[in-house]
Amino acid sequence: MEELIGMLVQIVVFGGLLLLGLLAGGHAERKHLRALEQREAALAGMLVTDLKTFPGGTEDALTPEIVIGEASIACDYLKAFLASLRNLIGGEVRSFETLQLRARREATLRAMEQAHAKGFNALGNLRLEMADIGGSIVTNQKRKMVVVSVIAYATAYVRPV
Repeated sequence: MEELIGMLVQIVVFGGLLLLGLLAGGHAERKHLRALEQREAALAGMLVTDLKTFPGGTEDALTPEIVIGEASIACDYLKAFLASLRNLIGGEVRSFETLQLRARREATLRAMEQAHAKGFNALGNLRLEMADIGGSIVTNQKRKMVVVSVIAYATAYVRPV
């Protein structure tokens, strides 16, 4: 009987920790997404393009220069655990997709904010480079922490308004 109670306590504790991780991780992700939306809304007037030549012409007020935004975002342990379970069955790992999306948006916003602070109102030739810096893509070793790093770089211009 004591064994059964001990096992039940372990299951309840594990389930409680799992629920806590799910709630805390989800809250942090939603909070970051709301902050991204607010920052994007503040810079809504900035033109951003990946074209090599800037459309619409530029003013000679400022010499175009390169701006860089970097972001590294880690996945919480619960999502990494659930993704490893998903890996057994196969298919899309959506939690990693949102991780990459958040990292891309954050890096792009940082480049936009840097350009805005320097007096520019447009970005051209935007490029994104991604890297797995947590070592999660490992074949014969234990999985390490999942961390995505993104560098966004572009040429900042002043466009006629």
